[in-house]
Amino acid sequence: MTDPDSRDPAFWHPRTAMVRGGLARSPNMETAEALYLSSGFVYPDADAARRAFDGTDTRYVYSRFRNPTNATFEQRLAMLEGARFCRATASGMAAVTAALLCQVKAGDRVVAARELFVSCHWVLTELLPRFGVSVDLVPGADVDAWAAALTSPAACVFLESPSNPALEIVDIATVCDLAHRTGARVVVDNAFATPVLQKPLDLGADVVIHSATKFIDGQGRCLGGAILSNDESFDEECLLPFLRNTGPALSPFNAWVMAKGLETLDLRVRAHCDTALTLARALDGRPGVRAVRYPGLEGHPGHALAMRQMNGAGGAIVALDLEGGQPAAFRFLDRLRLIDISNNLGDAKSLACHPATTTHQRLDAAEQTAQGITPGLVRLSVGLEDARDLLADVEAALDGP
Repeated sequence: MTDPDSRDPAFWHPRTAMVRGGLARSPNMETAEALYLSSGFVYPDADAARRAFDGTDTRYVYSRFRNPTNATFEQRLAMLEGARFCRATASGMAAVTAALLCQVKAGDRVVAARELFVSCHWVLTELLPRFGVSVDLVPGADVDAWAAALTSPAACVFLESPSNPALEIVDIATVCDLAHRTGARVVVDNAFATPVLQKPLDLGADVVIHSATKFIDGQGRCLGGAILSNDESFDEECLLPFLRNTGPALSPFNAWVMAKGLETLDLRVRAHCDTALTLARALDGRPGVRAVRYPGLEGHPGHALAMRQMNGAGGAIVALDLEGGQPAAFRFLDRLRLIDISNNLGDAKSLACHPATTTHQRLDAAEQTAQGITPGLVRLSVGLEDARDLLADVEAALDGP
């Protein structure tokens, strides 16, 4: 029997929401979402403009504030994450920076996982302290370390899980519980897992951020980010004034690309995960590979937690720690013929990089070690190619001439 609510968007299943969410056709009744490349909007009379700006009327006034194409992307992503509010930004790092700066002030304290993308690490350890915000870093997978750090008051907690690039898994629900006891708001970077695999708001998080540049776009075309929450006071009193007055607005064209990317996100992410698991299993224990770091492998220290948090999948990123350190990693990368060397990830094409000398090269040796970034570590973003072709390329690169 058909679900009586199946035509109500509130009851749509995820794949339907990915295709239909936020769709608002123009009077032309186009099939694809309309693209509104307009910086501003006009008013029928002066009083209409006044009403728009004093909040009497809700309408589009300027694309730095709101735009119809951006709204489609925001509503669609909000449906997938289970969020009431979604605000698009020009990049993932714009989302990270806005989500933090909008809510902290001089004298506040932030507790964050140590294992982070290097630009997030810079915002936390270099930028926030300039404005009088203290930051303490803890090992993300160490619940006891979180508990100790959160015995003191904190305004905000920040983490990513899985982490970039060493794929540490953080117990989001436990950290949220600890953080809320001390009054902290929890911000989770969900870019690696995507809402297909992980919904941090359901686990207790207050704010979720995305680099839509990665899997949401999925084809390496555009930059974009998003900030989502169910907290009306955070959205209305903290985030919106910050975004409107500092201007990290997403281009409507990029928003259109992201909205179209969401249509296939579920299909793509599951295909990424299947191939990543195939590669991880084939390479685990292989000569020349010191370790395969992949949450989908039972040998990963966070495997059981990842299976609970991430909808039973390990994600699309595999980290290989090669014997022989940096020279071995460079030889491996140079021998690849199908997989491209790139610092990007989340693409339909498989990409590989050496984090210690690229994405995380700004960290000193001690901090790289603390984050699990070894000289032999290679981050592999598994694409949508046939797993047999990818495995042949990796094995040939490992064996060498």
